[in-house]
Amino acid sequence: MTSENNTFIKDFLIVGFPGLYSSYYDIVAALLLSVYVCILVGNGIFLALFTVEKCLHKPMYYIILNLVFSDILFSTTTLPKIIARYWSQNGSISFTNCFIQMFFVHYFGSLTSFVLGIMAFDRYLAICNPLRYSNLVTGSRIFGLCLLAWVLASIFPLIMTIRAYPLQYCADNRIIHCYCDHVSITSLACTNRALYSIPAFAFAMVVLLGPLSFIVFSYGAIIVAVLRISSAQGRLKTFSTCSPQLIIIALYFLPRCFNYLSGNISFNFSTDVRIAIILMYSFIPPMINPLIYCLRNNNIKEILLKRVETLCPRLNDAKVNVSTVCK
Repeated sequence: MTSENNTFIKDFLIVGFPGLYSSYYDIVAALLLSVYVCILVGNGIFLALFTVEKCLHKPMYYIILNLVFSDILFSTTTLPKIIARYWSQNGSISFTNCFIQMFFVHYFGSLTSFVLGIMAFDRYLAICNPLRYSNLVTGSRIFGLCLLAWVLASIFPLIMTIRAYPLQYCADNRIIHCYCDHVSITSLACTNRALYSIPAFAFAMVVLLGPLSFIVFSYGAIIVAVLRISSAQGRLKTFSTCSPQLIIIALYFLPRCFNYLSGNISFNFSTDVRIAIILMYSFIPPMINPLIYCLRNNNIKEILLKRVETLCPRLNDAKVNVSTVCK
């Protein structure tokens, strides 16, 4: 059945922050545009380096590559419309496009969750089975795992989209959110929402808690292995390698779990605060992922330094002052 036969709504209106004064619209739009540019530039740098540097064609960097694509595509799916909402005050989105956006929002969110799980598995094998790592973690196996993640990530979002699309939407067309997601859309349906919200919540918990449980197990085993290292310097080096990933995982999973649980438990905080939390866990990880996974990686830093030196001959070896301006 088509949407025309099942709804009085032809398009939706993305409201964003309902309590935000119009005088702050330009500031919010500029801030979100800056975030989007940082995401594109930071992840684009890794993408460019991976393309031109054959030495980066290793299993660990293949995993990061999938995370880069997921971050870029998720941000491109959502941020331009939010920016347009505040910059040109054009929050209108067609009925069908809203459901397309909803699918990709949940798809790339699920994909990131699975990729972080694969990354934890990679670190677990690298630290707990270092002698067998090169035999266990091959390019073909990582490619297979990542391909499986891309396929599995589409299942739940596709089911939710197919179930929500034919519903009757005859109420308010305002989406109190910064993008179309399942909760904000189905809350406008003229039907018993529990039939759709409960399965969606269950799907979300599977996608979140499944990889998170595996990540907790992996890093728990890593911590035990690190504590057995006799050298204090070796323990510190291993912890410094894993700690940035734990920061990203905490930023990604914990606010999401809190947001989903708060919808089913009585928490008294405003809609604006809830949307701010959603924006935080949606866009801060994609923005700082390049810093965590790339600029803290000695191999990538050396490659990037060489590329900068090629473009800027006046820079000197590894003692280069990062504040030096290319002329």
